[in-house]
Parts: sequence; structure tokens; C-alpha cells
Amino acid sequence: MIHKEFDFYQDNIKLYGQYWQSTITKAVLVLVHGMGEHSTRYAEFVVPEFLKNDMSVITYDQFGHGKTEGKRGHNPGFAAVLDCVGIVIQKAQRIFAGAPVFLYGHSMGGNVVINYVLKRKHNLQGVIATSPFLRLAFQPPSWKITIGKLLQKIAPSVTMKNDLDVSAISRDRNEVQKYISDPLVHDKISPNYSLTFIKTGISAIKNASKLVCPMFLLHGTGDRITSHLATEEFTLKSNNNATIKLYKDGYHELHNDLCKKDFIFTIIQWVNFQLNKNQNI
Repeated sequence: MIHKEFDFYQDNIKLYGQYWQSTITKAVLVLVHGMGEHSTRYAEFVVPEFLKNDMSVITYDQFGHGKTEGKRGHNPGFAAVLDCVGIVIQKAQRIFAGAPVFLYGHSMGGNVVINYVLKRKHNLQGVIATSPFLRLAFQPPSWKITIGKLLQKIAPSVTMKNDLDVSAISRDRNEVQKYISDPLVHDKISPNYSLTFIKTGISAIKNASKLVCPMFLLHGTGDRITSHLATEEFTLKSNNNATIKLYKDGYHELHNDLCKKDFIFTIIQWVNFQLNKNQNI
């Protein structure tokens, strides 16, 4: 296994990236993390499981997160967020020449990967979206929405607390504590993340019929952060290009929840199925 770090620039901001290369790479996953967290949170369980199955992983810290430069919880615009995905896909294709590329996004990252394949040209083998932020599972206070809309017009980089119920990320209390203790985790969010992602989540559901590549969606029915009902709605509108697996009572971070072993095994099975399907064509 090889682990390397790299930097890249978008909108004059230096973003942090890293990748893990397995001895044999039969596929590479471009991983996009969620709101308030960072890419290294996947290095303990998710990445090693992929590596054991000859799948390399490349990832990065999104605008306003982790080791990426810039104000915490803010991005310069949704187009720039999608541009970063394209840059990392291109890097994956250079490093792992010839290997099929899959996108894998969690929560906010799930919104990003879904919108990327709906809005941008690509030659991806498939997409995995876990607990995607298509709709929130709760209704934000109306005053915050009103203030957010005003700030997006006059001061879009101003951040507020994201009101995340940290206890809702996992049924494993140790995982919750690790999240709380992580110095790179933050609770800041600007309108360019909050309002824009609410809007693009709704748009993704409306345009689900435009999906043309295989997509696998996984969501817990006990998720109090993002709506599993919205994920089901997207799947139903996808013209059978998306499939879904629901985890009964599963919380938001399925990869850190009590069902994590079945969760990652199911994803690996799906990736292998896509690989074998295309080899037989």
C-alpha cells in the first residue's frame, strides 16, 4: 500500500488531497466527504476495506474543511465545488491509468457526486452516494433561512453554526466521541453551503430521470440529519439507473455505525458487480 498527499488549486484556494494505492488496482474510488468533517476520517475503516479488495482510494478536503485553506464552512460557489471533483477524477485517471473510476460521496458529498454526474460530462463506471443531502431530515428554523438568504446576497462568506445533532451521526458512542474530539471537525456553515445545497438537493431529485450511469444509494431509516425519504424519491425517479439499500434504524454515518461491516461489504459487492458486468459486455 502506498499513501501520498497532494495539493491542487481551484478559485485561488489551495486544497488538500491524498490517495492510497493498493498493490493491485482493479478500481479507484474518488471519495467526497460530508459537511464539517474531512477526508482523513475515512482512513481508519473505509479506506483499508477498499484496499483489501484491490480498490485504491483518492480523496480531498472540500472548500472550508480539513487541511484545505480558506474560511471554515465556506465555498466560493457550487460550480467550483463540482470543478474540484473533476480535477480529482483527472488526477485519479493519471495515477491509476486504465483503472475504472467510481465516485463515492457521503452526506453533503453525496449531493456533490449526484449533481456532478447530472451536470457534468464524465466516463465514470458508477456512483455511490451514502446518506446523501438531498433534503434535510429536519426543518431548519425559518429565521435562519431568512437571514441566510439575506447574507448570501450581501455577505455570502459569513458563517453560522450548522446546528448538527452530533449524537445522530452514529449509534456507536465511541464514534460520536471521536467526532467531537477531532480538531479538524467544525460546526461552521455559510449560505453557499446551507442554502445552495438545499436548492441543489431539490434540483437533483427533480432531474433524477436524467441519470445515465449506475448509482448505488445507501441510507439509514433512523437518520435524523438527511432524509432517507428523499433518497427513495430520487431512486424512484431515476429510470432504474439507481438502486437503493435502506438500513433499518441506521444513523447518518453508516460507515461508522453498528452496521458498518455489512455496509462496506455491500458497497464492495456492488462495485465488483459493475466491474464484472462491464467485462462481460
